[in-house]
Amino acid sequence: MCAVPGENVSSHLIALLSVRGEDLGAEWADKVTGSLRGRVSRAEVHRELQEIYTALVSALGSGSLDGNSEAFAEVRALLSEMSRNRAQLGFSPSETAVSVFSLKEVLEATLSAEDSDLQAYLKFSRLLDTLGLFLVEAYTRTREELISAQAEQLMELSTPVVKLWDGIIGVPLVGTLDSARTMVVMEKMLQALIDTGSEQAIIDITGVPAVDTEVAQHLLKTVVAARLMGAECTISGIRPQIAQTIVALGIEFGDIVTKATLADALRHALSRSGISFSRTAQAGSR
Repeated sequence: MCAVPGENVSSHLIALLSVRGEDLGAEWADKVTGSLRGRVSRAEVHRELQEIYTALVSALGSGSLDGNSEAFAEVRALLSEMSRNRAQLGFSPSETAVSVFSLKEVLEATLSAEDSDLQAYLKFSRLLDTLGLFLVEAYTRTREELISAQAEQLMELSTPVVKLWDGIIGVPLVGTLDSARTMVVMEKMLQALIDTGSEQAIIDITGVPAVDTEVAQHLLKTVVAARLMGAECTISGIRPQIAQTIVALGIEFGDIVTKATLADALRHALSRSGISFSRTAQAGSR
């Protein structure tokens, strides 16, 4: 088998893509549409690939086969747009990349017997594509597992439960409180109540940027769960802005005790535990 010089390969490809452009573009769109299993309309696929095809032929006309060169800037821009659209629709990296790689199969089917060198190259290139896609998918899975594990670790660190006094624990919250995090807070707080034998819990929301109806519901669920364990909850960190928001939204905390600061909540919890402190005694002790 004789080697085909790079310039001849480039000119041959340009001639093939240009002369049979419309037919190749249609075959390419059909093949890609089938691989997407109807999740994207043929009209949309045809429009995307036709733009990429036209830009690709134009870039090859510069004589360059370097996909990172300036000649292929428009091709890369179109591929980025298609990749973004596919990601929003939930396609995997491999499913997205196949849209481009399938052009090789279309080209291979059009080559004549005299183009045996190109046919062999395209077949080997498709093999490398398959292996490359496997590598990408394996890498993506590993990254997602790492990100998921790191997210769980951050959630654990962002929801500490501390012992403030004998029989009193505190849960300082920082950041947004969503359903997943509420479950973590609830589980850790209930476990801490058991481990420490506490009957008082203070949930401090000083670090929560905003309280809406959803956040309030999460807090109420946590308080109810603690009450089922025989513990009383106090919510502290009710800043003026948050108080105004709660009133405006018509959120009702019922008989749940709320305090402006953690110090006020701790004083209340201590008094409920039968321990009292006077300001005079505090001043004299300094």
